[in-house]
Amino acid sequence: MDHEQNVIFNLAENTGRNLKLRGLYLTSAESCTGGWLGQAITAVAGSSEWYERGFITYSNLAKNEMLQVSALTLERFGAVSLEVAYEMVTGALKNSAADIGVAITGVAGPGGGSELKPVGTVCFAWMLKNGFAVKKQFFFVGDREAVRKQAVVTALKGILSLLDEIPVAVV
Repeated sequence: MDHEQNVIFNLAENTGRNLKLRGLYLTSAESCTGGWLGQAITAVAGSSEWYERGFITYSNLAKNEMLQVSALTLERFGAVSLEVAYEMVTGALKNSAADIGVAITGVAGPGGGSELKPVGTVCFAWMLKNGFAVKKQFFFVGDREAVRKQAVVTALKGILSLLDEIPVAVV
C-alpha cells in the first residue's frame, strides 16, 4: 500500500471507529468519485457495522431518480453545486437507514470545466439525520486521479469533523 492509499485507509478506519463508538451508520452519495469513497470505507474490515449504503449517481437522471435531487435545482445550479450536494445528501439519508451522510459532486477533469467551475471544483455536503448540515466547495489541483483522491480524503475528514460534535455513546 503506497503512502496515499495508506492515508485514505487510515482515515476510513478512523471514521469507522468513531461511527461505531457513537452507534451511528453512514451513507454516501457520490458523483465524481464514482464509488471511490465507498471502496475506501469497505476496505476496512467490519465496515458493515457502521456503513449502511452508498449511492453512485454519476448522471443527473440518477441523482434525480435515486436521491430525488430536483430537476429544477440541477438546471438552475448545475450538477456541480452546493445546492445539488445538499439535495444529494438529503436524498441519501431519506433513502437509507443511516444517521449521517456525505455527498460529493465535482469536475474531476481533464474536460468538463468552465470559467465558473474549473476542473478541480468539488462540492460536498455532510448531514446528520436531524437535519444539521455543512456544505463546502473546494478547488483541488492535479489530474483526474489527484482531484478524485483529494475529494475522498476531504469527504472522510468532513465526516470526522462532524462526528467531533456528537458525544460518544455510553455503554
